[in-house]
Amino acid sequence: MTRLNRRDLLKAAGAAGALNVVWPLSAGLSPAQAREAAEALGADYEPAPFTLGVASGDPQPGSVLLWTRLAPEPLAAEQQLPEIVEVDWVVATDPQLRRVVARGTAPASATLGHSVHVPVSGLSANTRYWYAFTALGRTSRVGRTKTAPVGTIGAVRFAAANCQAFHDGFYAAHRGIAREDVDFVVHLGDYIYEHGQVGGVPADHVRDHEGPSVFTVADYRRRHALYKGDASLREAHAAHPWFLTWDDHEVVNDYSGTGGGAPFMQRRAAAYQAWYENMPHRDAGASALPDPEIHRTRRWGDLLELTVLDLRSYRSAQNLSQGTILGAGQKAWLKQNIDRAPDTWHVWANSIMLSQLRGRPGGSYMFTDQWDGFLAERKEVLGHVHSTGMEDLVVITGDWHSAFVDDIRPDYDDTSSPVIGTEFTAHSVTSGAYSASWNATNGPVMGAANPHLKYFEGNRYGYDVYEVTPQRFSAHMRVIADRRDPLSPVTTLTTFHVDRGKAGSYEDPATKGSPAQYRRD
Repeated sequence: MTRLNRRDLLKAAGAAGALNVVWPLSAGLSPAQAREAAEALGADYEPAPFTLGVASGDPQPGSVLLWTRLAPEPLAAEQQLPEIVEVDWVVATDPQLRRVVARGTAPASATLGHSVHVPVSGLSANTRYWYAFTALGRTSRVGRTKTAPVGTIGAVRFAAANCQAFHDGFYAAHRGIAREDVDFVVHLGDYIYEHGQVGGVPADHVRDHEGPSVFTVADYRRRHALYKGDASLREAHAAHPWFLTWDDHEVVNDYSGTGGGAPFMQRRAAAYQAWYENMPHRDAGASALPDPEIHRTRRWGDLLELTVLDLRSYRSAQNLSQGTILGAGQKAWLKQNIDRAPDTWHVWANSIMLSQLRGRPGGSYMFTDQWDGFLAERKEVLGHVHSTGMEDLVVITGDWHSAFVDDIRPDYDDTSSPVIGTEFTAHSVTSGAYSASWNATNGPVMGAANPHLKYFEGNRYGYDVYEVTPQRFSAHMRVIADRRDPLSPVTTLTTFHVDRGKAGSYEDPATKGSPAQYRRD
């Protein structure tokens, strides 16, 4: 092999669309060069058939879901595997997997893309575990996970990520998440994008999709495999357990789960199946297919109640007088949870903006694909929060490719309406939004049009880390320097706090001098 220096190697890999990808395929690199590229980035090279890595999800006090998917040739139309492959798994209390506490065997079938979902029970609460899989004579990397605590705890830290368009940049944000000291990760949607290639990989794109728009199960499997090809994403999955919701691009842009004819419903079913096959998801229903059930409530001791919402599967069309974004069943479930709300922090994982967002004073809503397109239901749900007296509500949101901090009010058009919570909308991992000039011009305009908007910043990429104690909820906005650099360093742009028992947020004085397109003083 002709040995490449690091700069040339990364440049060649990036031009081929293969940087941070574990398999060379047609990327223009030999297997040895691809391995060297991964090593140059400090990335683990996943052994076949575990090329997509390992993951865990939905941690509970005595249980966690373990995931892997066998894919010797991740982007191949079909995997050259037996119909069913027996996969051994092991869980231990040490990284060397010597102190084993659970083990077993699970079938990986071609029907479900040779994916494995193992709900491991009988574990201790609030405990770190390590795990691995073995199949076809090969062993996966070792993953790390953690179970939820019970009873009184003094703190919890977790990260939130969203919107990771593959062609828009490398996943330095996920590299940062992997290195964070957090208990779990929440992904807020747009894990993949369904459209075709951007073409040519121009200066503002560093790699590309593997083919045209996706429609079939095989198409969506390849797209998920492409995204899992980024070593930093695999590393973040292997480092922490995840909670998951989705937005639209896991299927198609701006879709309504209940709208469309037979071709769309077939596409949705294909997308949902591939999503399930490629995620550490423990389904709430009797069967994950054809429609995974992802809305759920989970407790982290007595400190935090996490409510994961599904804002796509049951929604009607936008802008109907009695339209629904939750669906009747999920709305009834959410209101019942509000009725029974314990004395704790209440965090809603919400894929699209809950708060009102007008483009200019007195003007129309900027986007009605978010909660602004379902006004009656938003008033109903937030009115219910207010009428029941539920306190300490924090909503974490993705989708916007920008950071917002908003006060939550039952009626956004009534400035005397009380503040009942805070919404933190996080930066995207890579997905691009608007230009710097647009942000600088329109930030103050959005501030004037939306009195509840306290902060807006749209020129950076990253993720949020939330630190929660019995006294305070803190949101740290982590940002990367350059999404074109897979090793981009991570810094904290600013921090906002919410005090227990007092609705509304405030910016930490130590970070308030950070750049922003708008902040309300």
